[in-house]
Amino acid sequence: MAKNKRQKQRTSFRKKYQDRVRQGDFTRDFHTGDQERLADVQQSERVSGKGDLTRKRTISEQDDEQLSQSAQQNLITGRVMSVHGLKSLVLGEDGTVYECALRQVLKSLNIDQRSAVVAGDRVRLRAASTLDGMIESVEPRQGMISRTSRGQEHILVANVDYLLIITSAAEPGIKPALIDRFLLTAQQCDVEPVVVINKIDLVHPAELQQLSGAYASMGYRVLMTSAEKNLNIDYLRKLLVGKQTALAGQSGVGKSSLLNAIQPGLGLAVASVSQDNDKGRHTTTATRLIPLKQGGAVFDTPGIRQFQLWNIEANEVAGLMPDLRPYVNGCRFTDCLHLSEQDCAIKDAVADGKIDARRYDAYCHLLEDDLLTSNPSSK
Repeated sequence: MAKNKRQKQRTSFRKKYQDRVRQGDFTRDFHTGDQERLADVQQSERVSGKGDLTRKRTISEQDDEQLSQSAQQNLITGRVMSVHGLKSLVLGEDGTVYECALRQVLKSLNIDQRSAVVAGDRVRLRAASTLDGMIESVEPRQGMISRTSRGQEHILVANVDYLLIITSAAEPGIKPALIDRFLLTAQQCDVEPVVVINKIDLVHPAELQQLSGAYASMGYRVLMTSAEKNLNIDYLRKLLVGKQTALAGQSGVGKSSLLNAIQPGLGLAVASVSQDNDKGRHTTTATRLIPLKQGGAVFDTPGIRQFQLWNIEANEVAGLMPDLRPYVNGCRFTDCLHLSEQDCAIKDAVADGKIDARRYDAYCHLLEDDLLTSNPSSK
């Protein structure tokens, strides 16, 4: 029988992860007359990362160089509930919540993300005590919701099935541009989005018909709710059964209030919207996993006022928008951005009324105010 092969990969590490150790015994060798050894000493040193100490290293899934076979068998599978600085709360498969540190080799990996571990990660940990542990490995991620933060990827949550885009009919008002950014991210990451318009008891339903109809016509599921009046809460509760779901939206739209209504007794902190600027107050400071009694889990994320797209280029946006996608291949130029180019099928569709002019305006603003500004080479 063939032996199981461990998956290995060549991994980059941060600079200065290991410092070169200089030979310090040259003077002693000279005085002791060890001329034969001195003759073999290199006359120069490389200053790059090549040689015995390189910035790359081959690691396996369990990194057997440092973990014994018995130690591997004692590892516990778990799910990261939340991350707070250098510590993470991990829900073990045995139902125990462990406060875990991160193994040094994982902290030293040269990654483009703000953190090596994020909420939702499936990990393996070694229990140091009944409540403390050490995260030894992180499984590959799927279903990530990410944004750009200071030039790095900020993963809000990983390994989710649904993205509930929570907005509110009033206090604060709806931001279609923010909804569009979440929809593009969900499309890119193969996560099913659901647009939830909360606080519908504060406005007349007719005011929301045009907006909700536009998203519904593109195939997105749109749900009207009111945590205060308990409207459509039962439907939302059934939707979450057995699923891994992230809730995202700006501050004050009622994410925590909806979760309190979905699972009575949860007791999440809520706050009223500021009367000065009609903006919500932050009550959730970090993404956290909340297991549901009926099965599945939800991730309550901090309120977001700006959501800058990650890993989406300007020439990809039209293909990620369902109402623009059918016309992309009809343009004369393959690199058409559908802004000022000639013979553009999307602009023709807008002129013919096949594409809603407001949706096209939203597309133009997204490119001109965000993607083309942050990446001028895309122009």
